[in-house]
This record gives sequence, C-alpha cells and structure tokens, in this order.
Amino acid sequence: MPKSDRAAQKRQDKDSEASLWIRLATFLAVLAVVALCGMIVIAALPALLASSHTPFEWVWQPYQGHFGILPMCAGSVLLALSALALGFPWALAIVIWHLTEEAQALASARKGFGIFIRLLTTVPTVVLSFAAVFLLTPLLRTAFGGTGMCLLGATLMLSLLILPTMVLVMESGLSQRLDALCPHALALGLSRYQLLCHCVLPKNRQTLIQAAVLGFGRACGDTLLPLMLAGNAPKLPTGFTESARTLSAHMALVTANEVGGAAYNSLFAAGLCLLCTTIAVTLVLRRLAPAKDQKTHS
Repeated sequence: MPKSDRAAQKRQDKDSEASLWIRLATFLAVLAVVALCGMIVIAALPALLASSHTPFEWVWQPYQGHFGILPMCAGSVLLALSALALGFPWALAIVIWHLTEEAQALASARKGFGIFIRLLTTVPTVVLSFAAVFLLTPLLRTAFGGTGMCLLGATLMLSLLILPTMVLVMESGLSQRLDALCPHALALGLSRYQLLCHCVLPKNRQTLIQAAVLGFGRACGDTLLPLMLAGNAPKLPTGFTESARTLSAHMALVTANEVGGAAYNSLFAAGLCLLCTTIAVTLVLRRLAPAKDQKTHS
C-alpha cells in the first residue's frame, strides 16, 4: 500500500475513533439527564399522589398541614420574566453599540467594556447578593418603606446577573453575520448600524431567542439572589415592593430545616415544577423561532 494511502487510512481510523468517543460521551450525557429527570419524578410521586397533603395549592403553612408550592412557582416565573424584561433591552442595546460604533476614539473603551462584560460572568452570585444587601436594600427601604427585601431588588440584581450571558450570546451570533455583509453594505453606502438593524437582526431572531432562553433559565434557577433579596414570604406577590419566594429559594430554606415528612417530600414536587418550567419555555421558544423566521424571509 502506498504511503499516501496508509496515511489516509490512519487519519480515517483516528476520525472514526474520535467519532466513537464523541458519541459515547453524548450518550452518557443524555443518559445522565434522563436518569436525573427520572429520579426527580420518582421522588416526587409520594407528594403528587398524596390526597391529604397536595403540593398544588396556594397556601404554605406546614404546621397547619398546607404544603402548597404554587405561590413559589408564580414567584419564580414572575421574577424571571421581570428580570428578562429589564435585562434583555439593555443587552440588545449594548450589543448594538458594541458592534456598530465606528469612532476610533472609542475603540479602547469598547475593548475595555467587552472585557468588563466577560468578567461579570465570573463574579460569584454570593458577591452580588452581599453587595445588594448593603447597597441596594437600604435605598429601597428608604424609597418604599418596609425591610427593602422585595421583588424589585431581586429583579434588579437578577437582570444584572443575566445581562453578560445574553450579551455574549447575541454578540457571538450577530458579529459573524455582520462582518460577512459589511464590505458589500459599506460599498452601497450603508452604515454598520443600518446594516445591523435592517438586515442582520431580522434574519437572526433565533440568536435573540436563544439569548432570552438562556437568560430566563439562569434567572429562574438562581438561588442566592432571590434567597437574600426577595424577602422569602411564601405568598403570591401583588406588587414589586412586596416580598416573594421562588422555588429555588424555597427548596434551600426547607432543606435547611426539614428532613423527611410532607414538607420535605414537597421539595421534589417543587424541583419537578422548576425543571418542567425551564424545559417547557425552551421548547416553546424553539418551536416559535422557525415560524417567525419564515415570516420574516417571506
């Protein structure tokens, strides 16, 4: 066999071996996720099938026999949506400025701001929580009264938490398309801003939706910020200045105080609800994205 054929055969064998390891790793990852979901479902069955201590009610009073987690479900969704509604426009504005600013005088500022955004992704959540407790909470207490531990404070800090993630996802998805079209657009007299707003963004809604999904997922699953800032009142909040409790914070609080019993069993139902909420929102947004893109293309 010629040398070239032997080398090609070796490369093919290495590619086959690498493909086999990749498939094995993918299979193990999927198996782990399925096993985790199955474990949560099985552990949640006693609480779901209980007739006297159902977790699907609006009252959490464990000493009176009420173990309802619906207020915490509503608190998680409301807090995540509020943080997403506040953080997403800021993330999009930052990306537009970062990708379209052409002034050479701001080149160093753009570079430094990009480094700052990436550094924000490495800041531990507990650091943001402590900073908010000593800086943001007194301002809210002075402005609205009460303890300052409310839904508004948690929303503000969660929007800051998910902002870098959404910025990085948007920038990585839009920059390649923008750079590919830039030479042709500049030759036609279009600016980078016009190209991004009129050509790139309408054709890349999938990137924006992915950023929103990741932001919502991180906001919905975060524990420390809601635990330290939202007030943890197990009731449905009627305003942003009232206390609220999320599912993740609820699980942390109950785990620290309960071992066994109906209250402890309700935690698995809470975990199942949290998992189903994240999966449902992700699937719905992914199904809506192609339809919107087709309408845009047509």
